Order: sequence, then structure tokens, then C-alpha cells
Amino acid sequence: MTTRPVLSVLDLVPLREGGDLGEAYASATALAQVAEQCGYKRFWVAEHHAMEGVAGGAASVVLAHLGNSTSTIRIGSGGIMLPNHTPFQIAEQFGTLDALFPGRIDLGLGRAPGAGPELQRALRKDLHHAAEMFPQDVMELRALITGDIDLPIKATPGFGANVEFWMLGSSLFGAQLAARLGLPYAFAAHFAPDHLDQALELYRRDFQPSAQLERPHVMVAMNIFVAETDEEAQLIASSQQQSFVRLRSGNPGKLPPPIANYSDTLPAPARAMLDHLGQAAAVGSLATVRQRIADFVARTQADEIIASGATFDPDARIRSLELTMAAIE
Repeated sequence: MTTRPVLSVLDLVPLREGGDLGEAYASATALAQVAEQCGYKRFWVAEHHAMEGVAGGAASVVLAHLGNSTSTIRIGSGGIMLPNHTPFQIAEQFGTLDALFPGRIDLGLGRAPGAGPELQRALRKDLHHAAEMFPQDVMELRALITGDIDLPIKATPGFGANVEFWMLGSSLFGAQLAARLGLPYAFAAHFAPDHLDQALELYRRDFQPSAQLERPHVMVAMNIFVAETDEEAQLIASSQQQSFVRLRSGNPGKLPPPIANYSDTLPAPARAMLDHLGQAAAVGSLATVRQRIADFVARTQADEIIASGATFDPDARIRSLELTMAAIE
């Protein structure tokens, strides 16, 4: 590999079939501890609401627990869906996290609330309007923490916190905003690879330096599953593949047990969907994944790769993280 990328971890805090919330948080904690030991730079959790198979909805609370269970790895959101919140609330939450775990907090921000009418009512938010206000809310949130715009109120905690801002995206919108605000940019290729190359080109071309960042910085998400053999890696990956198919079919649920040769059981459209997502995936033995990551980094010129990939057996994910790090060394 000509360029060795920095590696980070994205964890959705999955709830597996037969498991409970306590188990999900314990597994996330163990995974974060192993990621720290292995030398991963960041451990991010993502905000999802009203999803039976995802336990990370209260992302800032989960991050506080992970911060207490680790000591050096950066922890953060991948991401906070800002339309679900007010900028002031997030400034307080992440200001608190920075005070508890100084110099370790990342705040990745996304625009898509991913919410139907029931969740909108539960959140007491007009999410369509909130999504339209996203650029202004991002600037207000940053000002609440940095003071770069004079506001009539200060967040306490929040003001003066050393929080690293990130813009998340799966389309050209996030790339444009990240470039305009001079923020590092993380692209969610692991579930939405369509606009990857165009978004990265736009971000790098239009990037404007900021107080936080002098030059463009790109992180791209991949689904990565590594095991002793290609066949074993494909088996452990099948739980997440089942979840993808169920989600796209409108039937989401908890993370299911793996199924051998799962893709062979699927109709052609579902196989095509998984193959499409596979362009941002590395599934296999150490040698297979080493080459897949090298090819992906050559394609994207990513500064960082953030590894996603839920497994039914938490120990399989731990082993996969260990082997992933070995694959780039």
C-alpha cells in the first residue's frame, strides 16, 4: 500500500436477536477498548431513533459511558442529526463531554433526520423545515462553542470547548457545506456510495481554509469484515447484509444470526443492492482485505478510513478490528 490511511471505527451499537440493551452497550464498550488498544484514532457512534436494532439513539449519553471506559481514543458522533435538536442543546451536551474528556471529542453533524411523521411528532420538530435550516444551525452551533460569531447567549457548558467539528454526508450537499465552512468531511460510502467520487472532488476543489483546518481532510466509511478465511468473513458479514436487505424492504429489526452463502438465497434485486454497496466494502481474509483497502484508498485518496460492520457475535467484530489494523501495517 502506497499510502497508509488512519483507521477509525463506526459503531451503531447494534441490538442482536436474543440480546438486550445492556448487552449492546457492554459490547460497544469492549469494542471501543479494543479499538484504543489497537491504535484506532476515533470511535464514533451514530444517532438513530425508533429502530429496534440500534441502541445508540442517545448518542451523547453513550459517548459519556465510552469516555469513562477508555482513556486516549477520540470519541464522537457519526453523527448527530442536527435537525432533530437545537444547536444550543448540542453545544451543552458536547461541551459537557469535552469537559469530562478533554481533547478527545469529535462532533460529526448530519442533515438527514431520517424520520417519519410519528417521530416528528415525538420530537416536537418540523424536520423538513429544520433540514432547510441546517447550514444556519451548523454555524450557530459552531459559534456557541467557538465564539466566532457574537451571539446574545453563551452555552455553559459549551462555550470555549475544544470540540473537533466534522461534516457528514452522502451527497453533494454535505461536501459543499464542508468546503465552505472549512471542516473535515466524512462520506458515508458504506451505505450510500453513489456520489462518492463527485462529492470528494467537489469538497477538495472548493475547500476554504478555516481556523480549524488549513487544507481538505477526508474520511470515508467502509464496511470491513476480516476473519481467518474469506469464507468466514463472508459468513460474519451476512448478519449486516440481512439487516440491509430488511431495512430496504421496510422490515427492519434486530441484528440476525449469520447465514452461510446468504447472497445466494436472495432474489436478483437484493443481490444487486448488496453488490452495489460492496464497492465500499472489504470482506475476507487478511490478504483480501489488505488489497481491497489499498484499492479503495487509491480511488478516494482518503486521509482516514472509518470501519463499519456489525457482527452477530461481538467477539467476531473485535477480531475483525484487530485483523483490519494488521492489514494496513
